[in-house]
Amino acid sequence: MKRHGLFLAILLLLIPAVAAAQPVQVFILAGQSNMQGHAHVRTIEHIGMDPATKPLLAEMQNADGSPKVCERVWISSIGCADAEQTGRLTTGFGANQNGPKIGPEFTFGITTEKLVEGPILLIKTSWGGKSLNTDFRSPSAGPYVFNETHLANFKKQGKDIAAIRSEKEMATGVNYRLMIEHTKNVLADIKRVVPSYDAAQGYELAGFVWFQGWNDMVDSSTYPNRDMPGGYDAYSNAMAHFIRDVRTDLKTPKLPFVIGVLGVGGPVEKYGPEQLRYKPIHQNFRLAMAAPANLPEFKGNVATLLAEEYWDFELSNAKAKEDGIKQQAKKLTTEGKMNPVEQKALLEKLLAEGLNDRERLVIEKGISNFEFHYFGSAKILGGIGKGLAETMVELKQLKKANK
Repeated sequence: MKRHGLFLAILLLLIPAVAAAQPVQVFILAGQSNMQGHAHVRTIEHIGMDPATKPLLAEMQNADGSPKVCERVWISSIGCADAEQTGRLTTGFGANQNGPKIGPEFTFGITTEKLVEGPILLIKTSWGGKSLNTDFRSPSAGPYVFNETHLANFKKQGKDIAAIRSEKEMATGVNYRLMIEHTKNVLADIKRVVPSYDAAQGYELAGFVWFQGWNDMVDSSTYPNRDMPGGYDAYSNAMAHFIRDVRTDLKTPKLPFVIGVLGVGGPVEKYGPEQLRYKPIHQNFRLAMAAPANLPEFKGNVATLLAEEYWDFELSNAKAKEDGIKQQAKKLTTEGKMNPVEQKALLEKLLAEGLNDRERLVIEKGISNFEFHYFGSAKILGGIGKGLAETMVELKQLKKANK
């Protein structure tokens, strides 16, 4: 009995040591404003209004409705606020303006905590209004190239082409370098972010998530043929270079890489009449974003997630209906030369008649930002974050199986 008791005591002492020895799994999240995330925390409640997403709400909140604080997930984030943000993952790591907000990082962390063993560290580097063709342009993509359309427009406007070239050269790759620099700084001192970290346990660069695209998609100067097949080939080329350079700079040749393909508006085949003019541009860009995953060199180590699959049509249809009513009210108030009090009364009357209770509630609970920010919807961005995590874990499992 004494020997058994001694063995049990030794075993109990060893268990924490074994657990602590698990390498920290490090995931890098990068992109522009939608990686930052503009979903105000007040929209989290909306997730529970749909039976299909209600289980996700239970994972994001405690029983009393307070936001979950992850036990095994820490985060270091730059670009969302004036200074670096660190701590255990919870809400508030989205864009800082008019927050607190969440981006994909919250449900990405919650989901990886369920699916991945050991401590997890998220390194998030995201800045609004940035492009891959300039700001995130990586070294092997070469200098930014002005096309003939650019040059013709500059000449027509009487601009100093030499000065513009110099300015573009200085801007090219700035955010790529900041991203790599911050990642290396965090990895050099993980204990600063993960207080329980022991250098003996080490870390593993486990994956990279890219969620960006809007600024490139709307850039008709860089992509003058964007409504034509192949119009965004330059983006695909830059994306492939980006993946190679990230892996080279972080010394992880087969780093699992997930591309979150832009999905504002949902699948293009479901676009309504007012959206049809955007259909070829949106579809061409999405195809260009996803294209690098089909390259032979990236087979099995680069995957895509179609963000369009998480679009909330109930939300967007209700908002479109509200916008139509507001346009109608504006027209009537202009024609009737109404004063502000009369205008307000008319708008309230039309909204009361035109929207049902469910539509009003969905708009009130589900929207906190513009459509191009996925309406600032926690339901949409929460679904995307979960999907990115699941795709990443599948990719990691495939990598492990192929070793």
